[in-house]
Amino acid sequence: MHLHVFNSQGDIYLQRRPDWKDIQPGKWDTACGGHIDFGENPEQALAREVYEELGIPSCAYMPTRLGMYVFESVTERELVYINTTIYDGSINPSAEELNGGRFWSKQELEENFGKGVFTPNFEEEYKNWLL
Repeated sequence: MHLHVFNSQGDIYLQRRPDWKDIQPGKWDTACGGHIDFGENPEQALAREVYEELGIPSCAYMPTRLGMYVFESVTERELVYINTTIYDGSINPSAEELNGGRFWSKQELEENFGKGVFTPNFEEEYKNWLL
């Protein structure tokens, strides 16, 4: 599942994937993404991942599910639940899981699409679900 975090100005927060990741190292990606553990439902997994990756407790934001789709690449195939929220509080990206993060304006995104800056999955989601 994925959570797209917007601030009240309409900017979107992206995480930078660490260089040691096997898949899409060093690229900017959805604010939070993760897998559902055995016994969890999508909402529980989202709350766990958002707290682990961004340090945001579940009581601090209200996610809205936009939909779901199957993402498939050469290395993986997964069912993705797409969620979004507006959040203006503190974000503390996990040093163990991420290489930082920041908010991007719509103009910054558009200037960098198709240049290998973002993961293909994020670009596809943004264009298909968030515009």
